[in-house]
Amino acid sequence: MFAQALPAIINTTSPRAWAFALIGIHEYLRRFAGDRKANQVREELATRLLTMYQRNRTDGWFWYEDSLTYCNAALPHALIMSGKWIPNRVMMDAGFESLHWLADLQRADAEGGHFVPIGSNGFYKRGGERARFDQQPVEAQAMVSACLEAYKISGDKRWHKEARRAFEWFLGRNDLGIPIYDPTTGGCRDGLHPDRPNENQGAESTLAFLQALMELRLAENALQPAEEMVP
Repeated sequence: MFAQALPAIINTTSPRAWAFALIGIHEYLRRFAGDRKANQVREELATRLLTMYQRNRTDGWFWYEDSLTYCNAALPHALIMSGKWIPNRVMMDAGFESLHWLADLQRADAEGGHFVPIGSNGFYKRGGERARFDQQPVEAQAMVSACLEAYKISGDKRWHKEARRAFEWFLGRNDLGIPIYDPTTGGCRDGLHPDRPNENQGAESTLAFLQALMELRLAENALQPAEEMVP
């Protein structure tokens, strides 16, 4: 299935499809590093993302498109990861720059600066008004994953803190101060409206929470022994 998907992804036009493919290709290449075709596809897709970023980036707008929509953090995540392992320093720098901008953009002005993802009810077009709601669990999960990858590659603890900030959105550190994760069911609510959470607990939302939790726990387990060695 992976071999059949590789040529197909080249014909797609969605930068998010490219980003998710790059994350998957990276995991594959950790086991089969010598696969020439997979390496070629990675370089092709990562170059496309970098080109989009360079075309759209302006002062005050460090992004790949003229709008922010869904799973935004997947784009810098893929570019940071690809830039590290191709290797290509320009790609990696662009990924870090865009993730830094996104992290600052998705932080509340209130004390503590909780995570505020781009709302799905209108998203955020350059020069327009940003949608505050509805906030989706996949945005927090994508941000957790991207920041943990940035932390793994750079060693900068700021990124671990950003990952924690995004994860705490699930636990109630959000605009309404209401948990999105429901410990009584083990499920995750489908989002945050202006006045209430969406009480439906769908598979996508629950998987978003579980993946974010798993990745954060793995990262913290890896971090703890290193910190214990510091005198």
